[in-house]
Amino acid sequence: YEKAKDSFQAGRFLVAPCFVLALIWHETTGFTEILWAFSIYLEAVAIIPQLVILHKVSQSKSGHVENLTSHYVFALGLYRTLYLINWIYRFATEKHYWHPIVWTAGTLQTIIYADFFYYYVTAKMAGKPMTLPV
Repeated sequence: YEKAKDSFQAGRFLVAPCFVLALIWHETTGFTEILWAFSIYLEAVAIIPQLVILHKVSQSKSGHVENLTSHYVFALGLYRTLYLINWIYRFATEKHYWHPIVWTAGTLQTIIYADFFYYYVTAKMAGKPMTLPV
């Protein structure tokens, strides 16, 4: 870890807002319920620092993203996208399946990945290494 190169203030821009949101929007009362909501919200945005670093590193390499890194980030996003499909299926087949916090956070997380997905899939379909705009 190189603190001098870390310009993203995760505590300020991710952790604190997620905690405040958990205090405001949670499904039932109780300390553990607030912590659960906080973890769901934080999971939704936890990839942002990785994407920021990925973009910074790619700028120094003419937009090129290493294959291992691009595959890893794509797999993380794909996992969340598959969760969305699971939620749609469960909502359609289970009578009392209702988790708006999970659905909202998961949808936000998938949207955060959308830009990365676009560049990843475009590069792979063209048979080229992934690049990001610089």
